[in-house]
Amino acid sequence: MDWKSVFKKIAVNAEEHFDKLKTELRERLGGYDEIMILPYYGCSNGKAIYLKGRVLEDRNIKEAQGNDSIWDNLVASYKRMNSNELPNVKIKAVFKDTEIELITDEEGYFTLDMELEKPFTPNQIWEEIHLELVEVRGKKQDKVEVVGKILVPPATAQFGIISDIDDTILQTKATELTKVIQLTFMRNAQTRLPFKGVSAFYKALQKGKEERSYNPIFYVSSSPWNLFDFLKDFCEVRHIPKGVFFLRDLGLSKDQFLQSSHGDHKLAQIQRIMALFPNLKFILIGDSGQHDPEIYLEAIQTYPERVLSVYIRDVSAEKRDAEIAQIAEKAQALGVEMIFAQDTLAAGNHAVQKGFINEKALDAIQQDHDYQEYSEFDFPIFDKL
Repeated sequence: MDWKSVFKKIAVNAEEHFDKLKTELRERLGGYDEIMILPYYGCSNGKAIYLKGRVLEDRNIKEAQGNDSIWDNLVASYKRMNSNELPNVKIKAVFKDTEIELITDEEGYFTLDMELEKPFTPNQIWEEIHLELVEVRGKKQDKVEVVGKILVPPATAQFGIISDIDDTILQTKATELTKVIQLTFMRNAQTRLPFKGVSAFYKALQKGKEERSYNPIFYVSSSPWNLFDFLKDFCEVRHIPKGVFFLRDLGLSKDQFLQSSHGDHKLAQIQRIMALFPNLKFILIGDSGQHDPEIYLEAIQTYPERVLSVYIRDVSAEKRDAEIAQIAEKAQALGVEMIFAQDTLAAGNHAVQKGFINEKALDAIQQDHDYQEYSEFDFPIFDKL
């Protein structure tokens, strides 16, 4: 056993022991005031279903406002990241005519990933799933239940969209750590900014060329699940189409040490999506800041007939351009264009040429200039460090 394995075992055992002590202490103090089931958006093909969620103490994070102070945002971020999860609790899930019992893991997560005994024809694009705690209750609660949302793409869908989030739709400055910290913890869903044209472009992709489709969107990111509510609210505020999120657990467990790698996580989720929707082809969208081009090339190599096109937003230094050009050549050899786009309009023009979106959408993308990019003046604190 190497030193990394030994360290991992020690760290995992320590966290499990700490979590157990924390849970026991909470129970001795009379339990939790309020408990919440937080279902993330799920998806189904009519024959199988996938949904992930978490059972947590309700930290009462207030709805973000445009005039919230830095302190307000720091407090909300602290509550969001410092979650109190409930391990080993039972949940009753009811979807259509199927009832399933789920149990949360040591981090409070539950996962529903199964074939349905009775395939169904969807009545609507977003179906409902009912979730209820079987035993655990908050001190002030008689019942803990919630209704989750399950995306069921219609038969008329032309393709699916798999998109990164940070520095693809959401300005994050992911290659500059101090700016990432300031944006993540000192701003909120009302004050964070998308890139120009993102809302109009994604709406156009969702509608398709004839503007009659509902093409499903899947947001795959290495951001932690703790940011789900923020990302959901951000998309709503900025009118970016609703989609299913595939984020990451950053906790320790027997199967995971701190976190899976950025590439492994994203590729695994792309594979999950493609397996669940085998009849759909996909457009992949990312950025040059981290490793999206490399990850998407691997997806193309694994599914050469399933990827229609790739769009990479240019957010990196010029020295990265040659690397991406080489990756694009390899993708092209497999029959897939990887477009290295300077802005959203460039991607939109190509999408029109390929018949992915209606030409009229270009006007909306061009006019979608309500949101400006961050300038250096937006980072007064860390720029002085």
